[in-house]
Amino acid sequence: MALSDNDILKEIDKGEIIVKPFSKKYIQPASIDLHLDKDFLIFNTTENFIIDVKKPTENLMKKIKINEKKFFILHPKEFALALVCEETGVSNKLVGRLEGKSSLGRLGLIIHTTAGYLDPGNSLKMTLELFNAGSLPIKLYYKMPIAQMAFEYLSSPCDKIYGAKGLNSKYYGDKNVQASKMFKNF
Repeated sequence: MALSDNDILKEIDKGEIIVKPFSKKYIQPASIDLHLDKDFLIFNTTENFIIDVKKPTENLMKKIKINEKKFFILHPKEFALALVCEETGVSNKLVGRLEGKSSLGRLGLIIHTTAGYLDPGNSLKMTLELFNAGSLPIKLYYKMPIAQMAFEYLSSPCDKIYGAKGLNSKYYGDKNVQASKMFKNF
C-alpha cells in the first residue's frame, strides 16, 4: 500500500525515508516530486556499432552536462541516462517506486524503461532511463520536475538490505550517472 503525504512526512521525520534536499512544497498526495539533475549519458554511436552485454561499457556512452542556461534535447526514439537532483533513500522496512509525471508522459517522455525501484537500505540519486516515444524533440531543463517517488511498507523489515555482502548490488549509493554494469553478471 502506498504511503500518503502524512505518512511520507512522518517517515522522513523518523529518518526512515531520506530526501536531500527536501522541501515540503514538493509533497504530493501520495508521492514526492523529484527534479532533473545536470549530468546525462548518451550512446556514443560514432565509436560503437553494437552493445555486447558481456563487456564493460566504458566507451559505450558519452557524458553531456547541462546547467541553468543549457538545456538537453531528447530526440524521437532516442535514449539517455540521467539522474534526479535529490538523493533518495529508504530503510529496511520500505521500498520506493519511481514514477513519471503525467504531464511529461502526455508529451511522449518515458522516464524509466525498467529500473524504477528503490531497494530497502539504499540511498542514492535515482537513475532516469529517458526515452522519447513521441514524434517531436523534447527540451529538458536542469531542475525541472521530472519524476515522482512513491513509498510502500514491506510486509516485514527485510534481513538483507541492498548493498549487503553477496547481493551483487552494482549501483549501491550511486551519486553519479552510471552506464550499465550488466557485464558483472557474467
